[in-house]
Amino acid sequence: MKLIPYKHEPFTDFSKEENQKAFKEGLELVDSYLGQDYPLTIGGEKITTEDKIVSVNPANKEQVVGRVSKASRELAEKAMNEAYETFQTWRKVKPETRADILFKAAAIVRRRKHEFSAILVREAGKPWNEADADTAEAIDFMEYYGRQMLRIAEGFKVESRPGEYNQFNYIPLGVGVVISPWNFAFAIMAGTAVAAIVSGNTVLLKPASTTPVVAAKFIEVLEEAGLPKGVINFIPGSGSEMGDYIVDHPKTRFVSFTGSRDVGTRIYERAAKVNPGQIWLKRVIAEMGGKDTIVVDKEADLELAAKSIVASAFGFSGQKCSACSRAIIVEDVYDQVLERAVELTKELTLGDTTDRETFMGPVNDQAAFDKIMSYIEIGKEEGELMIGGEGDDSKGYFIKPTIFAHVDPEARIMKEEIFGPVVAFAKAKDFDHAIEVANNTEYGLTGAVITNNRAHIEQAREDFHVGNLYFNRGCTGAIVGYQPFGGFNMSGTDSKAGGPDYLLLHMQAKTTSEML
Repeated sequence: MKLIPYKHEPFTDFSKEENQKAFKEGLELVDSYLGQDYPLTIGGEKITTEDKIVSVNPANKEQVVGRVSKASRELAEKAMNEAYETFQTWRKVKPETRADILFKAAAIVRRRKHEFSAILVREAGKPWNEADADTAEAIDFMEYYGRQMLRIAEGFKVESRPGEYNQFNYIPLGVGVVISPWNFAFAIMAGTAVAAIVSGNTVLLKPASTTPVVAAKFIEVLEEAGLPKGVINFIPGSGSEMGDYIVDHPKTRFVSFTGSRDVGTRIYERAAKVNPGQIWLKRVIAEMGGKDTIVVDKEADLELAAKSIVASAFGFSGQKCSACSRAIIVEDVYDQVLERAVELTKELTLGDTTDRETFMGPVNDQAAFDKIMSYIEIGKEEGELMIGGEGDDSKGYFIKPTIFAHVDPEARIMKEEIFGPVVAFAKAKDFDHAIEVANNTEYGLTGAVITNNRAHIEQAREDFHVGNLYFNRGCTGAIVGYQPFGGFNMSGTDSKAGGPDYLLLHMQAKTTSEML
């Protein structure tokens, strides 16, 4: 089979009436099966438990999206044994066959694109364009990782001397625990899962408890695409009840985690311990969030700067690890950029994302709402509230886009990840000072610099310590294969999702040397 070169899945143009109609049909389809029950999948067996995770629409707490069976510690053990046994055969399946399953799954999702996006509207509260981008990214991960597996299938050339033949190949690790987040409930869940399985590993998939329905639907896609039983085992459940258990398990070979810094560091610590019966050091792939900054200098396009800050801070209600939560503006242009950002924020619409025109929907759940509102109270003490600062959780979890100005670089809202629609503005004396403040955080995920000064671009390229740095655009929206994504310091383990070396994190190198 001759593969079409990788090109990322295009975003849907919702200005076209036929696309609006198709998306509404997707919403109608999803609404027709709201409230259904979804089983666990262990070794291909569908298991229903009495204990359920109830997924609700964060824009309408009364609306149940689905009820997903909840795995216990005993079922997690069953899944581990199934995955371990299946690994013995799956690791020998040809890379081409594994990649073909990803390509087939991508094609199925592409045909059902608006349905999956509609699930994200209902289950994650995503606006149309954000849901569409999430689904497109899931397709991209499958297409890209399938191609990457084909590239590395033959290994890499090493030297051989007369009378010997040396080979250098990559082999899979074993059973992986994949713990995925709610904010990119389809893209990251699918991407982390398929990266592991296309590399020849088997997986225990534990999706976020607030967005398990989209994961259950993806399991159906993988089954339809021909994934053998036991390769991926779907075990949503409580982190405290079975999350620690599967991380600690001696048969776990690696953990792939996306989520908060606190949970990530805890997993890293637990995975470092060698438990009885364990004969390897576990590998951890972790992406743990950010405190991301857009820097604006005095030679910037100020309209572009304001638009970039507002879009990056408030897209999907700021619930992205890449979201702009700090704007560092050189004092010469600080007032103009701040004033324009406030004006643009006033134009944003907040509400139920069923409506295509709604820019911003709800935050994830009551815990997120309470946390963000508590940070807004802290912000009122630490800066000047320019706009927003109000929340309403009577029907859904809605928080108005919020800007604080004149914030000290050492303030809590400048240092701690809020994960909501809150951005703090701080003034810098000059560009050097702006970069110094931008680096003044334990994170290092994304950042952006708005400037027309070439020397400042090159300076930032060297000195702005983030994994993804953007010039003259916002700091969100990395595309698979184009901007490999992942950060430094407490943002994770320096892995680059959607990048050329990501699959290697799920594999180990083996050298064979034959005397001729």
